[in-house]
Amino acid sequence: MRFETGTEIAADVEQVWAVLVDVPRWPEWTASVRQAERGESGPLAIGATARLTQPKLRPAVWRVTELTEGREFTWVSDTPGVHTRGEHRLLPLPDGRTRVELAIDQSGPLAGLIGRLYGGLLRRYLRLEADGLRARAERS
Repeated sequence: MRFETGTEIAADVEQVWAVLVDVPRWPEWTASVRQAERGESGPLAIGATARLTQPKLRPAVWRVTELTEGREFTWVSDTPGVHTRGEHRLLPLPDGRTRVELAIDQSGPLAGLIGRLYGGLLRRYLRLEADGLRARAERS
């Protein structure tokens, strides 16, 4: 199951990246996250972890598996029967704005069931994250 959303932000990619990778501050700009705690100090890097608490979902630990500084990162979280991959991609636009693309990809024996039960919620949370990121980055 794959869920995607995107938006354009009236801020340059560096501004948007700074907001996006400051994971502990996510609850300030997206209602999809109540609490976010980094497992380590320092900049977001491959292997870094974060524990997210989200409304209507169990807390989850996410581990960064791919990162291109200033452009994108992917992290994964595993629960019994479901492997979840979260993608965060920034694309600089010619006029100094940024296109953000967010996706959740779920696989595993229970992914279809979880997708049917929680698909609407996951789509809503992706939209909240995209809209919140836009609002925060445009204020920065």
